Amino acid sequence: MYVLGFLLVLGPLVTLHELGHYLVGRWFGVEAEAFSVGFGKEIAGFTDKRGTRWKLSALPLGGYVQFRGDMNPASIPDPHAPVEEGSFQAAALWKRALIVAAGPVTNLLLAIAIFAAFFAIIGKPVIVGEVDSRTIGAFDQSSVAEAAGMELGDVIIAIDGQTIRDFTDLKTRVALHPGKRMVFTVRRGAQDIDLPLTTARAEERDKFGNVSTLGRIGVKPADARYAIEKVGLPEAVRLGAQQSWDLTVMMVTGIRQIITGERSVKELGGPFKIAKYSGEQLSLGAAAFIHFAALISLNLAFINFLPIPALDGGHLMFYAAEAIRRKPVGPQATEWAYRTGIVLVLTLMAVVTVNDIITLPIFGS
Repeated sequence: MYVLGFLLVLGPLVTLHELGHYLVGRWFGVEAEAFSVGFGKEIAGFTDKRGTRWKLSALPLGGYVQFRGDMNPASIPDPHAPVEEGSFQAAALWKRALIVAAGPVTNLLLAIAIFAAFFAIIGKPVIVGEVDSRTIGAFDQSSVAEAAGMELGDVIIAIDGQTIRDFTDLKTRVALHPGKRMVFTVRRGAQDIDLPLTTARAEERDKFGNVSTLGRIGVKPADARYAIEKVGLPEAVRLGAQQSWDLTVMMVTGIRQIITGERSVKELGGPFKIAKYSGEQLSLGAAAFIHFAALISLNLAFINFLPIPALDGGHLMFYAAEAIRRKPVGPQATEWAYRTGIVLVLTLMAVVTVNDIITLPIFGS
């Protein structure tokens, strides 16, 4: 299930990502020399009438489109290649930027489309009840909120000055910040009171044994029930885009917490963990697996937009510099930047792969 789930998730998502690059490049008249799903040695392939080599490669951890004028599959410009019609470097700057952006944008649009389809088919969950769902109806045992001075009937209206929409919003924001000191604003009668507290760290284990570290304050809403509300297609698309945005914010928050030490680097996952989760979600059925694929697609879009040379975001960073300078960055600086970017990417891959391996059962995890 792990192997099958991994291939069913990463294969189509990588193919669609690279097709985004390829189709926009073809639209602008840029010739592709190779289109590969996977890296390394070619397993199978064919050459089409345009001269593009379509191939399946041995290492299924990504893919690439190598356009004419690229030095290698990382799309580092070849300073010695002639700038001629049909080459990538001959295309206008805005065309090159659109070709590069097309890959992660394709993954982003796919994620939004999948989330929107779920909303359109199932509907959206809404909180119903006569009482504001932000109203505290009960405290858990050892509640840090109660210890901080919150009382039954208080309405939590803001966290660190940011307004809370409903109980779901409250739960999500707290969950992102385990063990963090935050200021909660509660409305008690006609008075607004600021109460500082440090969220509790809670570990939750799912049915497969995966552990997540979440923030908790130990409150329950007074009168909140969930109901499913049917929505039309335009609203479903809006909700899909909103969910994609919320998840992206969570990714940024998680990365910032790892950098600042609030979360362990062990929470980063690599190919083994993706395979594990893929197989687990596949075992739960088509709906769970497709939803998981949307999450991975969104992750691919986010990662590729990071301004790291050798990733799509790094290419866009160089194009931004070219637009400001009115000339390309020098070939030597470009090559060294891309080499550094490749080292960073490979180092990150090594770290997350080691994280994955030490969590395998043979190591007692």
